[in-house]
Amino acid sequence: MFLGYNTNGFAHHRLGDALDILAELGYGGVALTPDVNHLDPHALDLSARTAEFGAGLARHGLRCVIETGARFVLDPRRKHQPTLISPTDELRERRHWFLWLCVRLAEELGAGCVSFWSGAPDDRAAPSDLMTRLVEQCKRLAEEAGRRGVRLAFEPEPGMFIDTMDKFAELHGRVNHPAFGLTVDVGHLVCNGELPVSKFLADWKHVLWNIHIEDMRPGVHDHIMFGEGAVDFADVFAGLRAAGYRDGVYVELSRHSYDAVSTARKARAFLVPYLGERGA
Repeated sequence: MFLGYNTNGFAHHRLGDALDILAELGYGGVALTPDVNHLDPHALDLSARTAEFGAGLARHGLRCVIETGARFVLDPRRKHQPTLISPTDELRERRHWFLWLCVRLAEELGAGCVSFWSGAPDDRAAPSDLMTRLVEQCKRLAEEAGRRGVRLAFEPEPGMFIDTMDKFAELHGRVNHPAFGLTVDVGHLVCNGELPVSKFLADWKHVLWNIHIEDMRPGVHDHIMFGEGAVDFADVFAGLRAAGYRDGVYVELSRHSYDAVSTARKARAFLVPYLGERGA
């Protein structure tokens, strides 16, 4: 188990500079969020920039996962749209294209997984219809990812169609594919009142492929600095150790990009004691 940092928390830095800084601070991994200024999927030189990013990872000995939460990468006017549950085939295909590209990036970079979510409904379709759309898209993506040896880690997110672990359980059962697993954001569990966090880590340890971490308050979906919320970090890390989790615990503080370096330094200083001797 090691600490990593999401590049969405370095939104105002060049990607290479962010890698340099995170390595200097002692992080062991990077959660890459392809975005308009970080490996823009629409850029003509994407292959060259991906190779450059991969070389940077290798130079610093950093591990990597791919995140897909860029706010306006597909629609400059609507945050996180379109999605896998959008009302038309054309809109769902646009999100699928982006996720498929991220699977390709994961394959090229040897990333541990591609993390993604359902998105929020954009029409008044019945929940059963939304679930049907999502299951169909997740099965399709899982088949494509599985053929490339890439794992998908689905993240329940407050405010989205799949927002709780109970809803994820239904989705996971219906997708039923070995390449389809789970991202747990520990703050989301606290926001939803799904406690203790360690219980859910234990229940889903067989497909627990990615962890997001930050502080958060009950009922408020706001990623805040460590020590300012209600997350029981001792319980979280005890749960991860009990689950035998060996991958990255990625700090997700995108709204702190204005003070990225100081935030990343403080975050690591806060979390390292919970990792024990190996983390220190």
